[in-house]
Amino acid sequence: MSDQAAGVVQTLHPLIRRLLAPNPSPFTYTGTQTYIVGTGEVAVIDPGPDDADHVASILQAVAGERVVAIVCTHTHRDHSPASRALRAATGAPIVGCPPLALTDDGPRSDAAFDVDYAPDRALVDGEAIRGEGWTLEAVATPGHTSNHLCFALPEAGALFTGDHVMGWSTSVVSPPDGDMGAYMDSLDKLMRRADRIYYPAHGEGVEQPQRFVRHLAGHRKGRENQILKLLGDGPQTIPDMVARMYVGLDPRLIGAAGRSVQAHLLHLEQRDVVWQDGDHWLLAA
Repeated sequence: MSDQAAGVVQTLHPLIRRLLAPNPSPFTYTGTQTYIVGTGEVAVIDPGPDDADHVASILQAVAGERVVAIVCTHTHRDHSPASRALRAATGAPIVGCPPLALTDDGPRSDAAFDVDYAPDRALVDGEAIRGEGWTLEAVATPGHTSNHLCFALPEAGALFTGDHVMGWSTSVVSPPDGDMGAYMDSLDKLMRRADRIYYPAHGEGVEQPQRFVRHLAGHRKGRENQILKLLGDGPQTIPDMVARMYVGLDPRLIGAAGRSVQAHLLHLEQRDVVWQDGDHWLLAA
């Protein structure tokens, strides 16, 4: 675990500084990490939750500099809400992922969505924003959420991965917005890139990132194989599968595990490998 303290600026690269928000939890690890890119003319990536102390820490970190962009990877409430207070304080535009239109009102086991997120400019895959000495290029990585973007900083060989790739745990993929097929495709997309290091929103930087992404993809395939093995014993409900697949899991994470299993099942159903009968899932004939 990092010894980083909330509100304390860490310099990771001549173009990259990091601040930790004071929001540790079973889903955020030590908290959400906000990144400041550039010097003099800067971008702020994932400004974080609606927390006045964290916003004050960001403003203190960029004192004497000009914020030219407030960049959001996605719209979970631990990532984007502080963008409004930061825009009010600096006048910088909010850019990055598009807003998310939610049609599902069911329970969600990961961080809630920021329904008030309203970017001044939504970016698409390959689109870039620039400042003095730096470039941030959007890399569309749906899966954790449908609107998730990573951001490449070619001047540092770095990729800011938000929650798509984290340095401490696998990403939660929570249907209906989270999509396991899209998540796996996005991992494959990153494996074809040549980034030197990943800077996630939670956990430490990821060196040898292509190897790490292969590990994540292998982990998901392993979970899929576990599900198929259980279904080989007969019809199963999601709670039954979670109990057998996640022995000793923190009770606070059981809901998230169930959503992950559901995401795998929906991905298998799309490929005609399984089908659903009420609360039970079965192997396709």
